[in-house]
Amino acid sequence: MTEDRIAGVRTDRLDALAGRERRRFQQSRPKSAAALKAGADHFLSGVPMHWMTDWPMPHLPLIAHAEGARITDIDGYGIDDFCLGDTGSMFGHSPAPVAKAIRRQARRGLTYMLPTEDALEAGRLLTHRFGPFRWQIATTATDANRFALRVARAVTGRPKVLVFNGCYHGTVDDTMVTLKGRRTVTRPGLMGQVADLSKTAVCVEFNDLAGVEAALAKGDVAAILTEPVMTNSCMVLPEAGFLDGLRTLTRRHGALLIIDETHTISTGPGGYTRVHSLTPDMFVLGKCVAGGMPTSVWGMTAEVAERYHSADAAREPGHSGMGTTLSANPMQFACLRATLAEVMTPANHGEMEKGAARLSHGLAAAIDRHRAPTRAATSPCGPHAQ
Repeated sequence: MTEDRIAGVRTDRLDALAGRERRRFQQSRPKSAAALKAGADHFLSGVPMHWMTDWPMPHLPLIAHAEGARITDIDGYGIDDFCLGDTGSMFGHSPAPVAKAIRRQARRGLTYMLPTEDALEAGRLLTHRFGPFRWQIATTATDANRFALRVARAVTGRPKVLVFNGCYHGTVDDTMVTLKGRRTVTRPGLMGQVADLSKTAVCVEFNDLAGVEAALAKGDVAAILTEPVMTNSCMVLPEAGFLDGLRTLTRRHGALLIIDETHTISTGPGGYTRVHSLTPDMFVLGKCVAGGMPTSVWGMTAEVAERYHSADAAREPGHSGMGTTLSANPMQFACLRATLAEVMTPANHGEMEKGAARLSHGLAAAIDRHRAPTRAATSPCGPHAQ
């Protein structure tokens, strides 16, 4: 009789482990359970953000405090946060310089749709850290990617974006495609999707330069939008020469190259782009750039900026389709300035590298001790298990 296994582990052992952890979780968090029972019904599905329903335990914890890499819930139960690289707190929860900047700016006003001196300094720091781009501020990386694609289409006059199978660029509609055989199709499972996304996007496998060239040769791709490392499908590293190949092919075929560093910024000062001397036409960064304050940045080279100004001058009057009322508010700039100047520093990147190595070695030791069919590795973006 064949045993059922997942990733090499018998399913009955996995079920037993999951059951034990669920019981332990429920016993240790009575305050969270009681509070949720009394107050969660006001939210759809009992949660303020739908993906919280994916939490595998019997109920959610309610968080009371988070600092550094430690989260504490209202029951006093503390856990180490190994998900920092996927959150707005990549450099730790509530960094002291950012908390100080929030307190100071809160006394001056939260939003007024006009720039501040912090805005000017944040612009200088962005250029110093990431390169000579012409910057714009948004609230989420989804917004930033969406606006960057709108500019790319405007300056090239082309309709499509090329993305890679399994990519993650927030919830930008155009990126929600996958491959069915060799054909680009809309990803299954999207809520309320009515448009055929293959009309505005083409999907190619990561590291497939031949596939990229074939797609670009049709002449309808405005831009390639890519992470330098695929981060939402485990960790898929670029093969030697792949990213340089994208740069060469986009120039040859008149498309733009947009690098989304929302996850890979942990690679080092200036992100993967600066560490590996990439030269994108447009650059996007979200999540952690303001230390946890909802903020993203997107920038373009001087050449693309000149093309943007020409397209902007030639269009009919009306809404550009870019920008949101609360983007580029003074609180964002205060936190941007504090993060870029005092948190996202080479020294702190060095500490992150040490922590990533320690975590990776610890995971590897535990895996070896239990002879588990997996492994831990440290990629250019941090530790991960396979």
